[in-house]
Amino acid sequence: MIVRPYGDTALLVEVDEPAALAGLRSALTGRVGVEEIVPAARTLLVRFDARKTTADVLTQALAGARSRPERPPSGRPVELKVRYDGADLDDVAAAVGCSVPALIDRHAAGQYTVAFCGFAPGFAYLTGLDPALHVARLPSPRARVPAGSVAIADEYTGVYPRSSPGGWRLLGHTDAPLWDLDRTPPALLSPGTSVRFYAR
Repeated sequence: MIVRPYGDTALLVEVDEPAALAGLRSALTGRVGVEEIVPAARTLLVRFDARKTTADVLTQALAGARSRPERPPSGRPVELKVRYDGADLDDVAAAVGCSVPALIDRHAAGQYTVAFCGFAPGFAYLTGLDPALHVARLPSPRARVPAGSVAIADEYTGVYPRSSPGGWRLLGHTDAPLWDLDRTPPALLSPGTSVRFYAR
């Protein structure tokens, strides 16, 4: 783990193993002076109020968190009903060496956690995908992926919150609104949230 200053009131934490980020994030969540924690694939940005804490205090807290086990996600999982009718089902099943029904069962059996958000408002990168289902992104992204598309790429699964270009492999779709400006917060999925998919 490397902790770098990011201006006068923020730290940028870099890790080799993405799995370490959840434990580091939980060690700082709710801590006095911490104003915002923004996880990414291998980094954690921590903004703080310099009147209430210091970079040294937070760096010590992060160092102590490295030896602690990761806390399991709290609260009920967000349940997403999925119609597994994606354009890439057959290709992914062939790539991983299983039938389409087995692929659907494996994807739906996963216990997922939102690692971080990005790419588009409401797009969450979910960890917990069966390693047997790790497949590369498409060689060329599609110009348009429909909103609600459930997809996989590398070690992640996710749901496109709106129609956009995208290169992930499409397994199906859900009608759940991932991003709604009339909701507080607008994003249905935020870092640390547990997620389950159900075939419908």
